Amino acid sequence: MTGPRDELESRDKPTVIVIAFDGSPTARRAVHYAGHFLSADRAVVLTAWAPMDRGSDPVAYDLDGPPDPSPDDEVDIALAEAQRINDEGLALALAAGLPAESMCVAQTFTAWQAIIDVADAVDADLIVTGTRATTGFRSLLQSSVADHVLRRGQRPVLIVPPGP
Repeated sequence: MTGPRDELESRDKPTVIVIAFDGSPTARRAVHYAGHFLSADRAVVLTAWAPMDRGSDPVAYDLDGPPDPSPDDEVDIALAEAQRINDEGLALALAAGLPAESMCVAQTFTAWQAIIDVADAVDADLIVTGTRATTGFRSLLQSSVADHVLRRGQRPVLIVPPGP
């Protein structure tokens, strides 16, 4: 009779973890715990970001002279900030001894859906995320990203609570 451990040990596929990183103290703590307690062949440090431009621009007429630069020439401030945050998470993961790589994805719906989609795309064995650990009435009104990943994803999730 084979059990779950036998199934995991017999796999030839490299182990992959996805670490959701948003720069918060709890996300930093999650990276620390992942590096301390987990081993993997690949660790993807993921930052989901919300693009500043979420649709077509309203129609405008430029009557003051030469045309303004196209939006393609402008740097999305949200993307630049996401890359900065992700670089920080990558440095933490590498310092924790993980074979880490960075990934920033634009969320098209929600952060939790972006995390699940990336985990599915890289065939992750585990998702690591921090949580705000809200309680009481507030937790009924405002579910955390970690809670959504846990409930809606089909992969194991390690949720790291805030520190004391």
